[in-house]
Amino acid sequence: MLDQLKQTITPELITQAQTYFEYRELVKQLVLENKTTGPNQSEAYLEYTRMAAQRMHRWDKTAKVSSEMEDLIRDLPPQIWLVITEAWCGDAAQTIPYMNKLSEINPGIQLRMILRDENLEIMDQYLTNGARSIPKLIALSPGLKKEYFTWGPKPQFLLDRQRAYKLDPQGLSSKEFTEGTHLWYARDNNQSLEKELMDRIKEAFIL
Repeated sequence: MLDQLKQTITPELITQAQTYFEYRELVKQLVLENKTTGPNQSEAYLEYTRMAAQRMHRWDKTAKVSSEMEDLIRDLPPQIWLVITEAWCGDAAQTIPYMNKLSEINPGIQLRMILRDENLEIMDQYLTNGARSIPKLIALSPGLKKEYFTWGPKPQFLLDRQRAYKLDPQGLSSKEFTEGTHLWYARDNNQSLEKELMDRIKEAFIL
């Protein structure tokens, strides 16, 4: 992995990657222009993007970080959190705002966004069961010599739920299944995401 990192995740890539604010502004502008990122510009993907913008706006205002997580994040050494995403991605809209809340606690954490379909060489190093699933968070040392941890594309409960649905839909349409996913995110209130990130951080830094 380290040799691949040197070839594909470069200082130039990090410099050109978007901050969370820039990414949010991009999504807002795309909604105004009735566009999205990536090659699929179907009405369905345009609607996904509009919904993603609304969800990020809501989480920007309501996402909370526990005191335990806040203490953990504050003590972390400088690092880069690179997130692979797309404007239309529902899971990204539900999770990236919380990652941003964490990065705001520690000025040593640089949160940066890159688009999946413009960076497939990187995406293909971080597949989930062979799929280009996003978002994907990659925590790296400032010099890009070490990968601390990864997370994504969604909390484990939803990964398990998706696997079960593929085996047996139990009469649920794709639309109903997706609505159930976003209802779960709203009820979970980032608690599962927080715990999973906390576990990865503690393991990476032996805390």
